[in-house]
Amino acid sequence: MGTSPSKPLIADPPLVLPRNHRDPIYLDAHATTPVDPRVLEAMIPFFTETFGNSGSSTHSYGWAAQGAVDQAREALAQVIGASAEEIIFTSGATESNNLAIKGVAEAYLEKGRHIITMATEHAAVLNPCKYLESLGWRVTYLPVDSQGLVDIEQLEKAITSDTVLVSVMAANNEIGVLQPLEKIGQVCRDRQVLFHTDAAQAVGKVPLNVDAQNIDLMSITAHKIYGPKGIGALYVRRRPRVNLAPQFHGGGQERGWRSGTLCVPLIVGLAEAVTLGVRLQAEDNQRIAALRDRLWNYLKSENSGLTIHLNGHPTQRLAGNLNVSLAGIKAADLLRQIRSQVALSSGSACSSTAQKLSHVLAALGEPNRQPFANLRFGVGRFNTVDDIDTTARLFLSAVTSQVSSSH
Repeated sequence: MGTSPSKPLIADPPLVLPRNHRDPIYLDAHATTPVDPRVLEAMIPFFTETFGNSGSSTHSYGWAAQGAVDQAREALAQVIGASAEEIIFTSGATESNNLAIKGVAEAYLEKGRHIITMATEHAAVLNPCKYLESLGWRVTYLPVDSQGLVDIEQLEKAITSDTVLVSVMAANNEIGVLQPLEKIGQVCRDRQVLFHTDAAQAVGKVPLNVDAQNIDLMSITAHKIYGPKGIGALYVRRRPRVNLAPQFHGGGQERGWRSGTLCVPLIVGLAEAVTLGVRLQAEDNQRIAALRDRLWNYLKSENSGLTIHLNGHPTQRLAGNLNVSLAGIKAADLLRQIRSQVALSSGSACSSTAQKLSHVLAALGEPNRQPFANLRFGVGRFNTVDDIDTTARLFLSAVTSQVSSSH
């Protein structure tokens, strides 16, 4: 990670969201993102004009709604190299993960009762696995190396004749590390084991192709990629066919795997957000990575002798992710000091109130980071150079203040 803050300024994004000067700078893009105005514009007609139920097949309102859903399904499928029939709409990545993991477990009971995942997975994967353990399933939680990457040889050794599923996230929500999906998928395909990936943080930000990466199930969500909250999807491979046991039962929507009335405006928003993300991927990543590197260089070059450590792989990570540990600093106190001016977190949004070291950082094998302040900066599409420079100044001032008060 590398550009110096003394170099010429990085161009600001063509579209900057208006922000009240009293609002804090937002640097928590892994927790959620604002809805891109272009996404909102695509959604609005489906709240007020084309408001039909996509299941209503006897009139034009229903036909229009169904047409929008079909179009969204096709758009999402194109992004990941799938077919439209392989996209199942859900309420988000948590539901998609549950449907994938528990749905496979129930559908393949006769094949085996063993699942493999990683120690650094999101709770939306770990907790369904723990639930299955309570029912007698065996789950292997693979460790990661000091940079957060899975060991392919360990994965191969962990697979047995009883293994039905491997679940490995595409991009980590705390440290941003990108796992080698193609290698993992090849191992699973060679051993005839299903491969699921939680791509909530990755879709629209990094290239994904279910055939090239041998992915059988993929969970995605909208609100990490400038779309609305409450909508996601699960890709389910048709050839060779993957079977699932439904987790919702009702009217039989979504091929009977996920019953419930489809929320057309949110589905339109999901497809628009992901499509826009792919279209802007190269320029977004280049600019966001430059902003992230600018912030990192400020922190490590002007931190007044503080011990600062980058968590996760230095290059094999999401463009906007910067996860750092600072020695001799209390994260809660630091966040409290700057929260009116900068919005960031100490880890996953699902566990950011916890005081203990996150399970992701603990899995990196650095127990001495427990007394460190662990902070996650999430740089996003609408952040500017001024956001970064102001944040660096405020952050370093707060750190200096905390150090001074402790002496």
